[in-house]
Amino acid sequence: MPPTASPDREPSPQSAAPPPPGSAPGPGRSGRFSGSARAVGRGGAASARAVGRGGAASARAVGRGGRAAGRRFRRFAAADGAADTGLARLTELHAVNVAGDAAVTVSLAGTVFAMPTDEARGRVALFLLLTMAPFVLLAPLIGPLLDRFRHGRRWALGTTLATRGFLAWVLASAVVDDSPWLFPAALGCLVASRSYAVARAAAVPRLLPEGIGLVSANSRLNIAGIVGMVLGGGIAGAASRIGPDWSLRVAFVVFVAATVLAIRLPARVDSTAGEVDVDGTPAGEEPLDDPERGVRRMRALPVTVRYVLWLTTGARLLSGFLTLFLTFLMREHPLPGVSGPLVLGVVAGTAGVGNALGSLVGNRKQTPAPEAMATVIAGLALAAALVTALFYSLWALALLGLATGTFGQLAKLCLDALVQRDVADLVRARVFSWSETILQAFWVIGGTLGILVPLEPTLGFSVITGVVVVAVLVALHSRRTGRRRPPVAT
Repeated sequence: MPPTASPDREPSPQSAAPPPPGSAPGPGRSGRFSGSARAVGRGGAASARAVGRGGAASARAVGRGGRAAGRRFRRFAAADGAADTGLARLTELHAVNVAGDAAVTVSLAGTVFAMPTDEARGRVALFLLLTMAPFVLLAPLIGPLLDRFRHGRRWALGTTLATRGFLAWVLASAVVDDSPWLFPAALGCLVASRSYAVARAAAVPRLLPEGIGLVSANSRLNIAGIVGMVLGGGIAGAASRIGPDWSLRVAFVVFVAATVLAIRLPARVDSTAGEVDVDGTPAGEEPLDDPERGVRRMRALPVTVRYVLWLTTGARLLSGFLTLFLTFLMREHPLPGVSGPLVLGVVAGTAGVGNALGSLVGNRKQTPAPEAMATVIAGLALAAALVTALFYSLWALALLGLATGTFGQLAKLCLDALVQRDVADLVRARVFSWSETILQAFWVIGGTLGILVPLEPTLGFSVITGVVVVAVLVALHSRRTGRRRPPVAT
């Protein structure tokens, strides 16, 4: 009979086999493991709380910084009594408007010009003619037509913004689906943006506080526009990392907000009480089908205003040409060793610097005579265009961008100053609306030239130099033959 094991007998070392792999650890190891896990958990929780506190602190810091920047901007917009007259609201509206335009620009930067050059130029030229030609023909009628209706200017501003919001939403789908509506919608946004500028020019004189001139008011609007461009471009650039349609949806939201701001402008924006047209016709009684009315208007302007107006048309011609011609040129004749987008970025950056420089110079209290400043900057811009035609290079293009931005901004501010100084009060708002319409039309003409001229750098920049020279010669002729008299007796 086999021996039985005693219950008091200790097992031999050989009988204590190790646990198989994957079995649960013994009580000692389990305790140590649980303690380590709890320690790690406590450390992770503490780290998470620290990260959370740091993230919340960062968010609060960003929020405080944003609120502080917003308060500073509102103080800037409301300074010198602008809050009482409504100019502050128009300044805020303009910043939001430019933010929306910047978002659309960021979205479309890589779409139109990713196409073959010949196809893109043909389609842009076609839609430029189909979309902008009616605008150029009908633009002289916009001011008189709006003045026949109550709430014309507020609703005109709101309509241009709502139109761009709708087109931005259409573009969001067109960019993704490569829809044929891409070009009409994009150029429609441009037309609506130009129409906004016309309606805004007529609104500014109605909102001026005591002690603020038109030049200072427009400089304030331009500075607000720079702020809006930076913010809108930055937000749209972040959204475009998801897709180009997302930055367009951002633009849609921005334009919706701007539409509400436009409608909430003070009612005095719409008033035409006491206004007459440049040729003396009472507001609301202008004939819409008089073909000679534009000539009479031009002759009725004071000679100084007429002179600088013609110089400013040269600035708009140059700006429109450079915008479209250079964009297509960078695909056909890029500079050796430099990418096309980089060149466009440099020129756009220097043009922005020139625009800001013009705003700062125009906002100074002590400046030379507006006619003298406009003449000097026109000469410098012509010299820059000629240098670019002769020495086509990155530095020449950067110089031309700087000169174009400064010329456009400073010439417009000089024109504003002369309208304020030499035009009678009853006519001033209508002169602003009509002159802005003329300038927008010349931008279109310059852009059309930029599409139609062959993509040869020397030829292209020589052509625009000659066109601007013609504008300067017309300005000189108008000053020499004109007479110094106000359009309407004060």
